[in-house]
Order: sequence, then structure tokens, then C-alpha cells
Amino acid sequence: MSKTILITGASSGFGRLTAEALAKAGHIVYASMRATAGRNAPVVEQMKTFSAQHSADLRAIEMDVQSQESVDAAVARIIADAGRIDVLIHNAGHMAFGPAESFTPEQYAQLYDVNVLSTQRVNRAVLPHLRAQKSGLLVWVSSSSSAGGTPPYLAPYFAAKAAMDAVAVQYARELSRWGIETSIIVPGAFTSGTNHFSHAGKPADEARAAEYEAGPYAGFGEQVQKAFGEIVPPDADAGLVADAIVELVDKPFGKRPFRVHIDPTEDGADVGFTVLDRLRSEMLHRVGLSDLLKPREF
Repeated sequence: MSKTILITGASSGFGRLTAEALAKAGHIVYASMRATAGRNAPVVEQMKTFSAQHSADLRAIEMDVQSQESVDAAVARIIADAGRIDVLIHNAGHMAFGPAESFTPEQYAQLYDVNVLSTQRVNRAVLPHLRAQKSGLLVWVSSSSSAGGTPPYLAPYFAAKAAMDAVAVQYARELSRWGIETSIIVPGAFTSGTNHFSHAGKPADEARAAEYEAGPYAGFGEQVQKAFGEIVPPDADAGLVADAIVELVDKPFGKRPFRVHIDPTEDGADVGFTVLDRLRSEMLHRVGLSDLLKPREF
């Protein structure tokens, strides 16, 4: 059955691949992004062409996840147009690459804002509608770095993704009694099909970054990026993330897994999260709140 879906950060990468895949699968997809009349105007036109070519319903919509006013306006427009939102996909994110010390506190805050606080803005706009419906699905695009292997030079990004994952888990428990499901997608490293490294932020304190590069970490940045290229299989397809989300959305209520791992590098996150999620579940059983582990069906 066709669902109305809102996905954040859909101008490129996982977001765009997922938006297109969901639209081809027959869903009404609102692909949110900034600057639809500016930098992303070509993307908007490409999505219109995609819709016509595939008889799909893919709608680009202006939304800056760092602005509550922009988020509220976008959600209000979707409700006015479609009457409801069935699925919210938290995909928007940004990476920064460099020595942890060379990023200013303000840069850490900026990364946290994009990767974590943005989900809170969108949730506050969307969740009242889902709770009124007593149905809905939240999909969070996390990262294997939150429980798997974590090479250096990506500290701000890894910290933000770990925080987002923790927020997702808490929301899952709090929304279950409203009949709202949660699934967390855990992609591993992909070196093609995404723009993580090409769009990654750089340290503001160039002098401190230079100290690392001129000292015992000389050439380390290039070494880390090369290592990613070597451990990611050449046939690793970022479209697998989109396919997994389509499969997830199409599953019936109560049959959607809490986590789905798509990790071509096999960095161990599936093991780490299995242990962590089990510990959290056991605590809920101990305190008499085990019903929060499954969404209530109305």
C-alpha cells in the first residue's frame, strides 16, 4: 500500500538514492533539501524528470533541517497536500575530517546540530501527526561507527552519529505506546555513491591540523582515506542502503526489524549493537517496562 514519506537530506547520496527507490516502489515521496530555487534547482528538475520517466511520485520540497521555521513550513505543506505522513526518514547529515583537536568547539556544535538536533526539529513537527494517527514509522540512518570500528580523524562525525543513534533508541521506547514503529539503518563505509569525503568539513584551526601533519601523523589523513578505499569492496553499492529501506517500509506492522545492517566492510557493528541492544532490552524487562520494546497495535 502506498505511503506518504518524508526523507531529510535527499539531494544526494543515501538520501537521493532512497527517495528515488521508494518513489519507484509506488510511494509518495517528499525529498527534502535546502536551496531548491538555488544550488539544488537542478536536482529539483532531475526529480521531476525521474517522476515522469518512471511514473513515480517524487516531490522535492524545501526544508532546512537547521531551521525550525523551515521544518514547520515543510511539514505543514505536506499535510496540506497529502493529508498525512506515514514514514519519516532521518537521513540528513554531514561529515568532518581531520585531527580532533583542530576542530573548534563551534564546529563540533555545528556537526551536532546537523546530525542530531535536526532530528529533534523534524520530530517535533511530524510526531504530533503520527501520534494522532496512532501509526507511523521512523527510520533513522545511523552509522556502523557507533558500535564498530572507528579509525581516527573523524571524531566530530562519529560522536554526532553515536548521539543520534542514542536519541533514536530513546524515541523508539517513548513512541511505542502510540503505535509508532522505529527502525535504525546502520550503513558501513561506502566510498562510492555517497559524497561523505568530498563534502566533508575541514578543521577551522589549520595551524593545529598542520602540527599533526608535520609531526608523527605526517600523511595520516591520506593514509586513513586510502585505508577506507582498501577495505571497502570495489563492488560495494550504496544503493543497497536504499533497497534495504524500501524493503523495510514495505513490511507489515510489527514485522520490521529494530536494526538493519548494510556493511560491506564488516567492521563488527552488527556484533556490537546486538550486545548493546540486548543489554538495554534486559533493563526494560527488569524495571517492568518490556511492553516498550514492541509498538502497540491499534
